[in-house]
Amino acid sequence: QVQVVESGGGLVQPGGSLRLSCTASGSIFSLEPMGWYRQAPGKEREFVAGITNGGRANYLDSVKGRFTISRDNDKKTLALQMNSLKPEDTAVYYCRITVSAIGYWGKGTLVTVSS
Repeated sequence: QVQVVESGGGLVQPGGSLRLSCTASGSIFSLEPMGWYRQAPGKEREFVAGITNGGRANYLDSVKGRFTISRDNDKKTLALQMNSLKPEDTAVYYCRITVSAIGYWGKGTLVTVSS
């Protein structure tokens, strides 16, 4: 019923930038809080950034000042602008969309930060 698709990942050098996008489709009429998560090899999935319907955002401490989350309620999209990327940011990034208190995940997009 609900599909979530991420895009925008890729290979970037340390200090570079990437913009991730997430599109939700299906039986969605109004979006609740949404967010981005990531999972590096051998590590647990962790919260990166979240945003409420009203646009209030919060971030993982290590990405504050470097990442910016945004949303477009009409288009049902979520974005993550990633600047000043570091090797430790390397991970698969996942979008989570909440609909009627149920969370839906995308398949993820890989971000690799390396020289």
